[in-house]
Amino acid sequence: MSFQDVFKKSFLEGFSGMDISAGRIMAALAVTCVLALYIFVIYRVMTRKSFYSKSFNVALAAMSVITAAIILAMQSNLVISLGMVGALSIVRFRTAIKDPMDLVFLFWSISIGIICGAGLYEVALLTSLVVTLLILVLENLPASRAPMMLVVNLSEADAEEELLGQVRQFSRVFRVKSRNISNGKEDLVIEVRTKKEGELAKVVSELPRVEAAALISHDGEVTF
Repeated sequence: MSFQDVFKKSFLEGFSGMDISAGRIMAALAVTCVLALYIFVIYRVMTRKSFYSKSFNVALAAMSVITAAIILAMQSNLVISLGMVGALSIVRFRTAIKDPMDLVFLFWSISIGIICGAGLYEVALLTSLVVTLLILVLENLPASRAPMMLVVNLSEADAEEELLGQVRQFSRVFRVKSRNISNGKEDLVIEVRTKKEGELAKVVSELPRVEAAALISHDGEVTF
């Protein structure tokens, strides 16, 4: 027997598949289903979006079970594992993840499937509890007050200083985000932080050279 034959034999023996009993398969899938339902409930409770996607939530639960089944199959046979690696490498997911929290739940679901498929049920349970606690704590941390956008239409461009003087009385920190001057008129977009939104909008709208004023809430990221 040549060295090449010995190497091939030792390689195949080292990666030979293990016999997986039906009991282990049922136990792995059962634990995965329980944790997948747990992820389903947590996602439904913790999501605060105006549009809740039930299909995405169902996909999270199903993905854990499918991933666990793939891990079990890969442990049973080397040929199957190599085939699955090749098959999964050509899969392309083109659905955009708009909310970063959806990406967290997606990775959490896949991780639970991998861990349960490997038979590490205690790790899967502890990971789920830690992730839930972490999300709850970070979601309830007080965040900085989001700024408001003050949109003002001036009949004369020279009225900007008077306008900014009134804004300064209500907001110590403000920033002019946009200036648009056309035919002697000026449109301003000012980022302000104030607790007296109604009073600010009223005072600005009553200025003599203000044609229109609007105070809009800011739904984007908060700048610290």
